Amino acid sequence: MSELDHPLPECPVARFLTVLDGPWATLIVRELLTGPKRFTELRAGLPGISPKTLSSRLRRFVVLGLVTRTAYPEIPPRVEYELTPAGARLEVVLATMGAWAEQDLPRTGTFPVEDR
Repeated sequence: MSELDHPLPECPVARFLTVLDGPWATLIVRELLTGPKRFTELRAGLPGISPKTLSSRLRRFVVLGLVTRTAYPEIPPRVEYELTPAGARLEVVLATMGAWAEQDLPRTGTFPVEDR
């Protein structure tokens, strides 16, 4: 069973968190909110993300209908990723998260790390 083959939870919040797990998922969506991007443009906008992680997240988003992948028959090949209408509706979610963080989280300092 691949990472895309497991059932999503019934709870809408749990389902959201399953799909947009980890910091890279929401940051990829943030990068795509400004319009279509090529893989290299996404990597440039997300310092520290590995090509494997970016590829995996983009594949997942395509399967889930949040992102479209368009391959152009050019030499060299060009592929662009773009949010679907469902993916674009995440803009309000990210804006709300950002507003909450600005209001309720400190900009500096430390935070406790969970025991694993």
